[in-house]
Amino acid sequence: MDLRNRTLCASGFHSPQRGTIDILEDALIAIGDDGRIEAIHRPGEPNYRSIRDAREETGELVTLAAGSYLLPGFVDLHVHAPQYPQLGSALDVPLEVWLRAHTFPLEARYQDVAFARRSYGLLVEDLLANGTTTALYFATIHQEATRVLVDTCLEKGQRALIGKVAMDNVDECPEDYRDASAEAALEGTRALIDYVRSHPDNDDSRVLPVVTPRFIPSCTDATLEGLGAIARECGCHVQTHCSESDWAHGYALSRYGATDTEMLDRFGLLGRRTVLAHANFLTADDMEKIGERGAAIAHCPLSNAYFSNAVFPLRAALEKGLHVGLGTDISGGPSASMLENCRGAVQVSRMLESGVDPTIPQESRGAKDPARIDFKDAFYIATAGGGVALDLPIGQFAPGFQFDAIVIDTNANNGTIRLWDELDHGDRVLQKIIYCASQANLRSVWVGGNDVV
Repeated sequence: MDLRNRTLCASGFHSPQRGTIDILEDALIAIGDDGRIEAIHRPGEPNYRSIRDAREETGELVTLAAGSYLLPGFVDLHVHAPQYPQLGSALDVPLEVWLRAHTFPLEARYQDVAFARRSYGLLVEDLLANGTTTALYFATIHQEATRVLVDTCLEKGQRALIGKVAMDNVDECPEDYRDASAEAALEGTRALIDYVRSHPDNDDSRVLPVVTPRFIPSCTDATLEGLGAIARECGCHVQTHCSESDWAHGYALSRYGATDTEMLDRFGLLGRRTVLAHANFLTADDMEKIGERGAAIAHCPLSNAYFSNAVFPLRAALEKGLHVGLGTDISGGPSASMLENCRGAVQVSRMLESGVDPTIPQESRGAKDPARIDFKDAFYIATAGGGVALDLPIGQFAPGFQFDAIVIDTNANNGTIRLWDELDHGDRVLQKIIYCASQANLRSVWVGGNDVV
């Protein structure tokens, strides 16, 4: 049921700030005709009962069933949309081999618009069914196929940020899959920005354009400089990979004698609306620079295990005040579920802190500083943290924010959560949701108040 111009009575959870879980109990959430939250009323507040009775009398009140909990929709900060057909495969080789032998040939197929339409349709439907209400997408170099992704997100109701990938370096990109020149890469980027912003079905800017240099190895200096200029002109978001693996991090050092972060800053690509994927090999100076620029990091715990040769120091980044969200990195990560990536974020943080080599004494086996996070941090970066990273009013329940939300039904017949009345109260219920919920428990998905699943 669409919830625009209605009031939802719901219990649930959100994390407006890191480390804080706000528990909603029979809260009244009023949603306006633009899909934004107008007000939240809680039991015990003045006029709560009169407001509830009035909404019920007019038929505007929608009440969640017992055992159902409202959460903000998940914000996936790193998705390679064209790679969905190879999700769960080709994970046994190094990153540079994976790109050339598997990924680039698959992405090259998107010159076939029919293939793109089929693949992107399945992807967006499946992500929405997993509770991902906002996705930051890398597309391909192809103009028409990328427009298909824009059309698909608008048609199916997902909030999305989409970039035509720029990659023109003949030394690192295959002949059959690269932009013909720096000029072609820049013209293609401008064309997509115009397409998204002028789309007749995008009046509410639910889909936004993104300047997207794939990563430094794939781009010439002329392309990187030109994309930086476009980003300044259009005020668009920027997305790219940053210091992902030993190979990728070493490439920039070899080419420039400087890190990815330093070079992205020099090219004008590091700003408040920049999202850097992975960032496992950041130096202390890199972290400082990212913080100064207000840029964000997309933490991709599952894919890092396969391709990055390192664990991103998430806790250290959060404690430095950096903006960090969560990403699946389809298909470098083998799961489209943000819940599974939440679990992965907790697991790898514990491994980083405790160490993994049993031949090393315990006192010197792990990280020097505390590194573990808990389910609260994982939930935050999957929701509100992603909204902050994108500089968008999403990811939490507050007046003025978009009502992007999901319902977890803990009583679902085929669900994977079991609650015990005498044991599970407060945020312990959320903890069980983060660790145990599956797609079978997901009942409803709203984007801007519109029912999309």
